[in-house]
Amino acid sequence: MQSTAWLVIVAVLAVIALLFLVMKTKLQAFIALLMVSILVGLAVGMPPAKIISTIEEGMGGTLGFVAVIIGLGSMFGEMLRVSGGAERLALTLMNKFGEKNMSWALGLTGFIISIPVFLDVALIILIPIIYSLTQRTKKSLLHFGIPLLAGLAVTHSFIPPTPGPISVATIINADLGWVILFGAIAGIPAMILGGPVFGRYIGNKIHVQVPDYMMEQVDQIDDQRDLPSFISIVSIILLPLILILLNTTADAALEDDNTWQTVLTFIGHPFVALIAASLLAFYVFGIRQGYSKEDIQQITTKALEPAGIIILVTGAGGVFGQMLINSGIGDLLSEAMKGMDMPLIVFAFIAATVVRVAQGSATVSMVTAAGLIAPVIKNFDVSEPMLGLLVIAIASGATVFSHVNDSGFWLVNRYFGLTEKQTLQTWTVMETIIGFTGFGVALVLSLFV
Repeated sequence: MQSTAWLVIVAVLAVIALLFLVMKTKLQAFIALLMVSILVGLAVGMPPAKIISTIEEGMGGTLGFVAVIIGLGSMFGEMLRVSGGAERLALTLMNKFGEKNMSWALGLTGFIISIPVFLDVALIILIPIIYSLTQRTKKSLLHFGIPLLAGLAVTHSFIPPTPGPISVATIINADLGWVILFGAIAGIPAMILGGPVFGRYIGNKIHVQVPDYMMEQVDQIDDQRDLPSFISIVSIILLPLILILLNTTADAALEDDNTWQTVLTFIGHPFVALIAASLLAFYVFGIRQGYSKEDIQQITTKALEPAGIIILVTGAGGVFGQMLINSGIGDLLSEAMKGMDMPLIVFAFIAATVVRVAQGSATVSMVTAAGLIAPVIKNFDVSEPMLGLLVIAIASGATVFSHVNDSGFWLVNRYFGLTEKQTLQTWTVMETIIGFTGFGVALVLSLFV
């Protein structure tokens, strides 16, 4: 049995090594997580055969669920993108809300559209709308852009089936119904404060127009394009979320072996819910929009390319967590937390925040923090709702303080034509407002579950 002091040293060095490999050597996070996991096993004297079996256990246990969800979600989102569904959603909400409440419409657009579509892709799709509004109203680009970004960022971090919360929920065995419920409860005030409220404030402080090098995109919106209906878009996006929530409700409210409980549990399982939504998307956003079966096959196959690396990184995060459990470091972290009398939800937020600030990627931060939290959870009596709140706490920590080591920072910097200082004053502050608001809501809710 290894000494407590040595296990502490190994735990600290493991995190340092992971950050060094990702930040300094630019090693792919998938390889870095696997390497550090192996080194942890060797450092604590684990037999080589046990190290290999731990890798298989961690990878298989994680990917058996997450690969299916992320794969289906990616295909669903790509069909929505190519059909023009994002534009339809934005244009309809903007018409309904009117020009005075345009920032609220854009925040809601981002909140809905980022459920199936990755944040960076959604921004690129919708940025011409933001440019056109800026040119027409002569207001700061930030007045419209920040609310859209806030909506996109909130659901990107808080609400499945986006990769971040799916990955964390899988690693710590949280029920997706609770994650969706708490993600919405925490996400709505986070979107409001980080979006329309902060957007109005910062838009008055920093006046920026459409960058000269992006002017060609101003007139790219084609209002005459045959787009899917608004009702079909919202219905299909919300369908899997509603089914998953019904699953969670049925498990809590109905007795086992009850027929309705069995049916709702089956159709509300994320696999079945997302398969149903994906098939509907293929028909409504594909066939009915004039795409052939071959076109749909090509579109959905291409959608799996970016999903692959996210799936592998998540699996490697599962390996890291399993290695900490099998090495005994998880037990040590649990005892240390009990000694400090630190609430588990606070530890989860701090762990994710530290990794986020150090290496930048929100997804890698979530996966790494979940790997640290998973072995600790084993030694606590944690309820299903509390596991859902832990996912939101980790997602919140992985959102705050975005800066120059985050690809999102530079995406906004380029598309908004900002200086580095202005990007820190806008994007970084917005992300931090979202993260702390989400964590604050989760912390308050944790007092009642």
